Amino acid sequence: MRVTIFGSGYVGLVTGTCLADVGNDVLCVDVDARKIEFLQQGIVPIHEPGLEELVKRNVESSRLQFDLDTIKAVEYGEIQCIAVGTPPDEDGSADLQYVLQVAETIGKYMNGYKLIIDKSTVPVGTADKVRQTVQAALDRRGVTYEFDVVSNPEFLKEGAAIDDFMKPDRIVIGIEANRVRPEEIMRELYAPFNRNHDRLIIMDVRSAELTKYAANAMLATKISFMNEIATIAEYVGADIEQVRVGIGSDPRIGFHFIYPGIGYGGSCFPKDVQALKRTAQQLGLVPKMLEAVEEVNYQQRALFFDKIQKHFDNNLQGRRFALWGLTFKPNTDDMREAPSRTLMESLWQHGAIVQAYDPKGMSETARIYGNRNNLILCDKPEATLQDADALIIATEWRVFRSPNFALVKNLLKSPVIFDGRNIYEPQRMKKLGFTYYAIGRGDSWHP
Repeated sequence: MRVTIFGSGYVGLVTGTCLADVGNDVLCVDVDARKIEFLQQGIVPIHEPGLEELVKRNVESSRLQFDLDTIKAVEYGEIQCIAVGTPPDEDGSADLQYVLQVAETIGKYMNGYKLIIDKSTVPVGTADKVRQTVQAALDRRGVTYEFDVVSNPEFLKEGAAIDDFMKPDRIVIGIEANRVRPEEIMRELYAPFNRNHDRLIIMDVRSAELTKYAANAMLATKISFMNEIATIAEYVGADIEQVRVGIGSDPRIGFHFIYPGIGYGGSCFPKDVQALKRTAQQLGLVPKMLEAVEEVNYQQRALFFDKIQKHFDNNLQGRRFALWGLTFKPNTDDMREAPSRTLMESLWQHGAIVQAYDPKGMSETARIYGNRNNLILCDKPEATLQDADALIIATEWRVFRSPNFALVKNLLKSPVIFDGRNIYEPQRMKKLGFTYYAIGRGDSWHP
């Protein structure tokens, strides 16, 4: 099948590459000339395990192409996949300008039947807007071509996106009632990923659009719920890790997304919770649960920073802090809404200096913050510890799980660790001579 992907960001690039890897001919188009130049050479501008090798292989086989030419892109594929960004607008709602620009382009240049797939995360009703935009462009041209718009939300986890696409838990497809042709095309497109048992869930378009937001909001809710329970655990002297095991063993709850920490981040959860909340408000509803999820998430970062301030008697001026982890989660270079950013900015506001290391987030951190006197990016974890008053852990990268604690203790000015991801055991840290603060562990500092 010939597939055009509009947008060569995270979703578009993973989608296009995986579709090419099973034999489809895929053309990815983007407005960023530098990005396209890199991709044509097989150089991937984002970090996602396994993606660069997959891109190179499919570029070399000519199944995967990258281009700037939107006219060529529309003419290329019967399937037109919209995978551009939907950043939050000023009021928190999703900004659809890029999605509708693509729809306008498709309507302006289409020369036959097109199946238009909404792959971007978009509010309920977006497919209708895409359909109207395409039809308006056709009307201006005075031509009649048949087309369908389907919703096909992605459920990719950063750091595991290739496996998520190749071995999906479910493939949600929203199709207009009584439209046989788009369902046949979508079944054929996803057949290579749907072999063991039928993972396709066919529903109406609006339900598919809402499913994506509902899924992310539910996962964000689990995280915020556990963080609130962790705060209670600290007050009552309980250990949230034991509580986590106790409730996670209930199959109705499960162990996924019930790890307490310093809050969720990334490109999806914050944006999607905010957009779904805004959708509800526009309908005259009061989304109390979503408001609480968001409030707890940001409160969690403030509570963690309060621990640091409390330990140092509210005097951080001139202190140095080693920071392990910058990205919002391991196995990505994504810094969007990363808790580390809130934490660093709070430290700087109070006169502190940050010495930071992350396996994949250094370049992005440098791009965001530029040259700052109070930010030192180090080439290895141990280098951050030199002359630091304490170690802070913001991302649970595997490389941080079993450090040389004797070396850590020797390099720090004082043996203090603030663990925002609960990767160490409090009793062990105490035996090693550390003052150790975690999230919701019964023997941590009490507010």
